[in-house]
Formats: sequence, C-alpha cells, structure tokens
Amino acid sequence: MKHLEYMREFDHEQLVFCNEQSTGLKSLIAIHDTTLGPSCGGVRIWPYKSENDAAMDVLRLSRAMTYKSAVAGIPLGGGKAVIIADSHKDKNEALLRAFGKHVDTLGGRYITTEDVGMTPADLEFIAEETNHVVGLPQSSGGSGDTSEMTGLGVYLGMKAAAKSKWGNDNLDGKTIVFQGFGNVAYNTSLHLIKEQARLIASDINPIAVEKAKSLGIKTIEPNDIFETDMDIFSPCALGGILNDETIPRLKCSIIAGGANNQLLEERHGYDIQKKGIIYAPDYIINAGGIINASCEVGIKYNAERSKAITEKIYYSTLEVISISNKQSIPTSVAADKLAEKRIHSVRSIKNL
Repeated sequence: MKHLEYMREFDHEQLVFCNEQSTGLKSLIAIHDTTLGPSCGGVRIWPYKSENDAAMDVLRLSRAMTYKSAVAGIPLGGGKAVIIADSHKDKNEALLRAFGKHVDTLGGRYITTEDVGMTPADLEFIAEETNHVVGLPQSSGGSGDTSEMTGLGVYLGMKAAAKSKWGNDNLDGKTIVFQGFGNVAYNTSLHLIKEQARLIASDINPIAVEKAKSLGIKTIEPNDIFETDMDIFSPCALGGILNDETIPRLKCSIIAGGANNQLLEERHGYDIQKKGIIYAPDYIINAGGIINASCEVGIKYNAERSKAITEKIYYSTLEVISISNKQSIPTSVAADKLAEKRIHSVRSIKNL
C-alpha cells in the first residue's frame, strides 16, 4: 500500500521525511491525530531494510500511540519517529542533534521521547536542539527510563486478563514465557518473581539471555517458544508476532506483552478469539511509558502521579475484556472502540 493511501485510510495527519547528508540522518516522523493534544511518541533507531518498511512501521506505530493515549486518558495525540540506522554503530551526538532540529521545525506538533535503540541520556542531545522532548534523565528533572512504568502496566494487564480467565488475578505458579527480554520484560519479571510465577525467557541477544538467567529465569531458544506449554505468552520484542504462522501454534490461555503492534493484521484478533485465548491489547497494557512521559509535558515530573495513572491499566484491561465478551468481538476491536469513543467525544467538544 502506498503511503498516502495508508494515511487516508487510517486518518493520519502528517508524514515528514528528514534527511541530512552531513550527519547521515535518515528519519521519518509520523503524526497520526492531534485531537486530544500534541502528538507524542518515541523515536526508534532501527536498521530497516528499506525506506518503505520504515514508513509503514512509523505510520502503524503513530496510530497505535493515538489509541494508547486515548484509552490511558492522557491529553496527548499519537506520533512516532524512526531513524534508519544501527544504534550500536551509527548513533552519535551529531545524528541525534540533527534529528532534534527536525523535531523543532514542527513547532510542538510532535513531542519525542525514548524508544528502541535510545536511552534517556540520548534524549539530552536531542534536547540541545528542541524543547519538544520528554523522558529526560531524572538528574535533569525528567521522568527517566520509561521501562519501569511500562513493565508495571504489562504486569497489571496480565493480572486483569488472569482475573477474567480464571476468576482471580493470582499468578503464583503460572507459566509465563517472554519473547524478548529487554528492559520492559525485565521490569515486568520483577513483579512476577514476587508473585512466584514460573518464568521462561527467550531472546536473540546473548546479553539479554544472561540478564534473564541472573534472575533465575529459565531460558529457551527463540525457535522453541511455540513448542512450549504456557499459561501466558508475553511478546516483548518487535511487532507482527501474532500472525498466520504463529497463532495456530500458540499453547497459552492469555497473551499479554509489551511489544507494539503485536497483531500483524486486524483479522488476527479474530483468529485469537476463535482459539479462546484472551489477548490483552498491546497498547492498553504497555501504556505505562507514555503515561510516564505525559507526566513531564509542561509540568514538573511527579513519579507518584505517573504510578497512580499507570495502575488504572488494570481496570482498562478488565473493561476491554468485558466489552469483548458482551459484544462477542475480539479484545483488539473492543480496545479500538473504547479509544475511538474518547477521541470522538473530545472532537465533538472542540467543534462546538
């Protein structure tokens, strides 16, 4: 699908291509919807195979951010950015400051923050060129690493799904398999260890594997995930993992993870529903990061406020599952309905 066709179909407002030969910057910024407030979303550094792949990813991710912020009840719209580069080889001050200059040209329509391949310290370079950045280190008065709050939200989403599936939210003894063991999975696992859940992790990065082992978590090869019996499958790597190939192989009762855009296509939500699996929609339960960042926009960051809002994810997840059951629709569709209801409500007020 061509980019403008996709933008028209899903109501995107803007797609910006950024290029700077002197620094090697190749970046895209997508603004999906600003009904609820300025668009906000992380900048992801990733070595995409093609510019088309990068464009489609940033468009999908920005739309998810709109829905994520809407259900979380925060006054932000949906935006996202990608830098086509290898974060291990290409990331440097010049590249990040060049990106910051392009963010600044948007005049606050897009607020950037941390995502894959970025750290709070990296954001300080971007902040040299624009004020439209959140998630700065706590030493600089920012909210810092968002993965702690994201992990809390994923954990609470798991508990809500468990309550809906089994009648109580106790995860003691439940087998939970993480696909990907980055910062979000790590922070989620800390809560689960306290509940004495049985954890298994897999990651293509040897460092992440060792990190899991250091917590006493069993590790398996990535190819073995879909051959493993489990209670909860937790995708915490990149998106599109729930697809025609993987869904028939799932051996779980619940899907609840931190990865964005877990469904490759919308129809896959229906496939999961047919299998009797409860899917906790990704943008509902991984909203802790954007909630944390939102508590820094235009005000002094308050960690207690951020945690209080993040804890509402438990109830949002229960509400989505309830809508799904009552209307006999996938939870992914129920989540969209909940988000769209808030967006349309605010839009009607603004049009008065």
